Amino acid sequence: MVSYNENDMKNTDSKKKKKSGKTRWSIILLVLAGVIISGGILMYMYVSKTYQGDSRWVYIPKDATIESLSDSLLTNLGSSGDRVLNMWKAADGIVSLSHGAYYIEKGEKEIDIARRIKRGQQTPVKVTINNCRTLEQLAEKVAEKMELTSDEFLAGCEAVLPEAGFKSKEQYAAAFFPDTYEFYWSSEPSKVVKRLLEYRNNYWTDERREKAKSMGLTPVKVATLASIVEEETNKSDERPKVARLYLNRLAKGMLLQADPTVKFALGDFGLRRITSAHLDVESPYNTYKHTGLPPGPIRVVNKSTLDAVLNAPDHKYLYMCAKEDFSGYHNFAVDYSTHLSNARRYQAELNRRKIYK
Repeated sequence: MVSYNENDMKNTDSKKKKKSGKTRWSIILLVLAGVIISGGILMYMYVSKTYQGDSRWVYIPKDATIESLSDSLLTNLGSSGDRVLNMWKAADGIVSLSHGAYYIEKGEKEIDIARRIKRGQQTPVKVTINNCRTLEQLAEKVAEKMELTSDEFLAGCEAVLPEAGFKSKEQYAAAFFPDTYEFYWSSEPSKVVKRLLEYRNNYWTDERREKAKSMGLTPVKVATLASIVEEETNKSDERPKVARLYLNRLAKGMLLQADPTVKFALGDFGLRRITSAHLDVESPYNTYKHTGLPPGPIRVVNKSTLDAVLNAPDHKYLYMCAKEDFSGYHNFAVDYSTHLSNARRYQAELNRRKIYK
């Protein structure tokens, strides 16, 4: 008969308890490892998701709320917007700091989108200024692509341009050039105007300013004359010749008699035939009535046309009339009788084509 003493029984119980404890901890550790691994996999799958919709802009205005931000993300990004919003919230996003415009591209990681929006890392918007005859048209071009309104842009002009030496609103168009610019969508109006003005000022080097001065012109007056030249002909190779013609008339104290200034005075830029009734308009822009240059540019001019004025070749022409072949070019004349002959041929062609206005 085999017998156990009390110590043997205690040792056996102790071993069983240790083994049981190890087993329990092993199970706990395995469960925790599983949870961690599963959570890691789920987290990886969550944060590695990419936006698969069409590339698009997301706009968060300055007065946005958490609700409107949420609506914008969901409306524009669909299910991705929901995940982006959750990650933005998890990162303690603040709506006011996310104010701006963000271009979201297909294939971009949702976590990167959330980070960009949280940090306010906007995508610059492209603003194209072209074919603007008035400051109001320019303001509308800017406002189409930015958060500011056209009225706010005009207020920005009033705040910046007088201090920069522009003496009246009529001169403001000379502060800008047609081109494509990049701005942040949420930029303040005055900062936009300053950036555009800086671009214009870079053109006006000391050398160009001296050349204008030698011609008896200021940069604003060069822009004013260039705007008439640009309206007179869309043929870039003819513009220097047209510029010298007007410089010749200015030097002689003659009326410029530029039809585009009459169109500007009337606010009717589509006129193809200027009649005596049109020439009666009372306006400082009517160069058939007032000598010298008008108060300011009649359009926002290209740098190349400013160059055409500054580098106009010498000649003695004082008159010009559109060619009767409607090529867009002009017949030039030194004397008035030759000009009348050119004008009659053009008017006869207008009549033949039944163009009366």
